[in-house]
Amino acid sequence: MIRHFQYKKICSGRDYLQEHYADSFSLSKVAEHSCMSQYHFSRVFTNVFGESPNAFVTRLRIEKAKKMLITQNFSISEICAEVGYSSIGSFSSLFSKKVGISPSQYRRKLRSLANEPNRFPMQSIPLCFAQNLFGFKSNETKK
Repeated sequence: MIRHFQYKKICSGRDYLQEHYADSFSLSKVAEHSCMSQYHFSRVFTNVFGESPNAFVTRLRIEKAKKMLITQNFSISEICAEVGYSSIGSFSSLFSKKVGISPSQYRRKLRSLANEPNRFPMQSIPLCFAQNLFGFKSNETKK
């Protein structure tokens, strides 16, 4: 069981990681910010959040990159640098490992879906309209 003061320290470290995800990752710096030893911080962080601090930062970086690939017109190398990676090769291989496709494939795939809004027409019909159209009723209307 984690004590309240430890939970506040861990959350402080998590917040620090969220704000500085693009900086070079230093467990000792995050642990120092949280007023804990790096080993204790890592152990408690993993117990509380279900992933190591390094995995947490990697997930944040990949999610930010995914968003930028769809919404920004930056090159892959610019996005790589923006989310905190210095090597486009390591970024691309990590992205492919986590997402299942390369950053350029991800961009092409999602942009093509965005350009074809009627490709999946059920996704563009509001749920309330679809329920009435197909005769579905919620539990509250049955009572």
